[in-house]
Amino acid sequence: MEPAKTINRPALDEALDAWKKILAEHKFATNIIWLFEENLCFEKLKTEEGGFHVGFQTKFTPPPEDALEIAYDHFCETDAPIVFYRLGDVPDRSVCALLCDQWFEKKGCSEGFARRDDWNIFFHAGHDDNIEEITDLSRWVHRVKRGRPFHDLDFCMSLAMVDEIKIYGRPLVPYERYAESMLERMRRMLGNAGA
Repeated sequence: MEPAKTINRPALDEALDAWKKILAEHKFATNIIWLFEENLCFEKLKTEEGGFHVGFQTKFTPPPEDALEIAYDHFCETDAPIVFYRLGDVPDRSVCALLCDQWFEKKGCSEGFARRDDWNIFFHAGHDDNIEEITDLSRWVHRVKRGRPFHDLDFCMSLAMVDEIKIYGRPLVPYERYAESMLERMRRMLGNAGA
């Protein structure tokens, strides 16, 4: 029987320092824009059949200031790898997301991941690519949400989950989300009925 590995996760500040050091070694900006699920904008490529383009926006769903800390603390409660993932650059900034899942367990240098196994934290600096910032609301509203190939970014936290953790102290389970949405609908109907 294989002994359980000891994970000694660092404080967020220490992990961020290690991430910024890796970004600097690759000559990427260390000033970071952090993205969550609602900030990602997958769009179909018109030039390539079945291809997709990834952009981002923070104009329509800006992350709260404490979102990264909440996501990191929640991910630290798991034994799954945490991944600091760079999507690309905008002028003087690196666009990044924090990911977490067992999906990354076997990832290594050949896929562009630098591993800190003692922390169970991986770093993916990516390539010297620019990423488009989407400021057109219709493009973001019509982004592709289903029917696209699986992507590493599918393992980032949603801002909705950040809100749940802030409100309830934990992410809700599916039936709780359903009950919450039904209560919200009833509140709207009853509120409109009295008008």
